[in-house]
Amino acid sequence: MEVPVSKPSFEEIQIPVPFGFVSGKWWGSRDKQPIIAIHGWQDNAGTFDPLIELLPKDLSILCIDLPGHGRSSHIPLGLPYYIFWDGLAILRRIIKHYNWRKVSIMGHSLGAAIGFLYAASYPDDTEMLISIDTVAPVIFDPSEIVKNTGPNIDKLIYYDALGLDKMPSYKYSDMIDLVVDGHHGTLTRKSCEILMRRGMYRVKDNKYLFSRDIRLKVAWMGLPSLDVVKAFAGQITCRYMNIKAKPYRSLDNWPIYSQVLEIIKMNAKDFVFKEYDG
Repeated sequence: MEVPVSKPSFEEIQIPVPFGFVSGKWWGSRDKQPIIAIHGWQDNAGTFDPLIELLPKDLSILCIDLPGHGRSSHIPLGLPYYIFWDGLAILRRIIKHYNWRKVSIMGHSLGAAIGFLYAASYPDDTEMLISIDTVAPVIFDPSEIVKNTGPNIDKLIYYDALGLDKMPSYKYSDMIDLVVDGHHGTLTRKSCEILMRRGMYRVKDNKYLFSRDIRLKVAWMGLPSLDVVKAFAGQITCRYMNIKAKPYRSLDNWPIYSQVLEIIKMNAKDFVFKEYDG
């Protein structure tokens, strides 16, 4: 007789914030302080579903939807997203909401950058940081920032004026096709379907809309300089692990990425760097 394999279970939660709520999936026991898992830009808490099934079942993990992502509230109209700083403030609100101490954070891409900022801003309150595919907030050449600021503001104003009635809706299979194409072959169709479980919602005529805020497309505002990132890196003292996929992307800017890692390595209680094909 085949013994059924038990899968980890989760509970949907909502955490109040001034503009609404942050949604999340709390895996495992609610009686122990969880690892806080933070997804990447325009993803959602579902990004960790396949990983959690491979982890020990006695772990407690809270996967959150950042504002404007998944099932979390969008920030008020008229305000831009400053995704790194917004994420830092939201993470602190969640931790204070539960009155947790010595937190452990796991982040992918944008989530890793938010974890970086938190570990540096609250070094005495951070036990561990696991960063996947990113070490710190993205750093652009100053001339690129200046060149794109005006167009970004105009895009924000345009997106603010769009109502739901002007948002394109799609059949389920067409929606998944869009997501697969948007990731340029880096995600399987199954992975895209996992993300879209909370990345879209059904409207009339059996069609779907993206649940994420379209204003997230205007995301690269309020970026820190390299000097600021290095200063943050020097404040990280917790146990630290960075997992990087190969081959590197041009956006990763490996010379800077490696510099920041070396600074973290000098002060971290424990430092691990792993590379994998991905």
